[in-house]
Amino acid sequence: MLDATLISELDTVPDFDRFATVDEVYATLTRLAADHPGVASLRRIGTSRLGDPLLCLTVGDGPRHAIVAAGPHPNEPIGGLTVSHLATRLCEDAGLRRATGRTWHVVGCLDPDGTRLNEGWFAGPFTKTHYARHFYRPAGDEQVEWTFPFAYKRAYFDRVLPETLALMRLIDDTRPAFMTTLHNGETGGVFYYLNRPEPELQAVLKALPGRYGVPLHAGEPEHPSVRQLDQAVYLAPRMQDAYDYLEALGQDPTEHIGGAASDSYIARYGTLGLTAEVPYWTTASAGDTSPADRLYRDLVLGQAADLRATFEVLDETLTAVAGDLVTGSPFLRASRSFVPMLAGMAATDSGRAGAPENERPATVAEVSSSRDLLHSMRLRFGGMLLRALEGELAVGNGTPVIRARARALAETYATWCAEAESGAPEETIPIRHLVAIQYGGILAGAAHA
Repeated sequence: MLDATLISELDTVPDFDRFATVDEVYATLTRLAADHPGVASLRRIGTSRLGDPLLCLTVGDGPRHAIVAAGPHPNEPIGGLTVSHLATRLCEDAGLRRATGRTWHVVGCLDPDGTRLNEGWFAGPFTKTHYARHFYRPAGDEQVEWTFPFAYKRAYFDRVLPETLALMRLIDDTRPAFMTTLHNGETGGVFYYLNRPEPELQAVLKALPGRYGVPLHAGEPEHPSVRQLDQAVYLAPRMQDAYDYLEALGQDPTEHIGGAASDSYIARYGTLGLTAEVPYWTTASAGDTSPADRLYRDLVLGQAADLRATFEVLDETLTAVAGDLVTGSPFLRASRSFVPMLAGMAATDSGRAGAPENERPATVAEVSSSRDLLHSMRLRFGGMLLRALEGELAVGNGTPVIRARARALAETYATWCAEAESGAPEETIPIRHLVAIQYGGILAGAAHA
């Protein structure tokens, strides 16, 4: 399903031994603009909350526009290398520019502030423990991708971030035919989101990971309300659908839903939106659809119990130290956002487990996906809370409660890390392969649009 031209272009992706920092991506875009006047131009489209410029390299002069933006979530750095390679190829190869027929707008990083808080793991070692101890993900209302305006039933969101506003302005100015914000997952297989069904493109997207020995995702979707279009291809989640799903389960959707994503915003221009979710680690079980030795209903209930237990550990820690905290750090804000979310996830799983269609054997991939989700939630959010407490200690706020809770959480967290690293052996996917899959998806999506 991959044509010779695309395969040839995929082979231009070089080897990498680390992910690029914000400064390195910006340096690449700045150099390309200087080296290719008349072909590329660099401009500032906005400013981060901490004062970093948001840089966009515009390349080519095609009649229709394409936006490719890296770093919408700061723990997802594959896109920094991908946009650097895309921009380099477009600047250096006039034939590629002509073949795409686009004017390209390449945004180096949508959340430089948050990305800098992850750079401690960008050079490896690429273990789950090292990744998690340097992990940062902003609170929901501080994420670029989930703070687009949203109004539906009783939900209303208009606290648009400066970074989100910059992307909105770029979209409004260019009315792109194609757009992708570059995301990645953590473990398992590759999957994609499209904002509308595109069977021909779906076939190409499904073929890309296999060229690099990476399986397609066959486990759980990121949210049970998400609609599947094809194997490992999903319809981009809409907050309206998530709202209706939670409402049908008897939950209050306004407690869990904030802003919309860029996929929703570009709909006004008929833009084709693509998201490629590429993992760092994978295992053969990620694509195994054979039946496992347990019912899917029991798998979901077990997941609910594990998430609830994780919530209780972290919530107890947060509650115990609440009166002693002084910093208001981004790690604390994120912890206060995500720890209650774990309880909401557990409630959703408990509410959906009893549906008649769940009285079936779970697949091996679903069991693997559920296990990966638990480890991810423990390591992500336990790690951020631990960084928050360490930050309090670092500024001299070592009250007896904070010291005691930091020690206790560190012990529990070490156990969680050991459990995540044990079990079925996982392969760390070469960075070149991750970039190539994203790069191929961009070229295929732009060509199809």
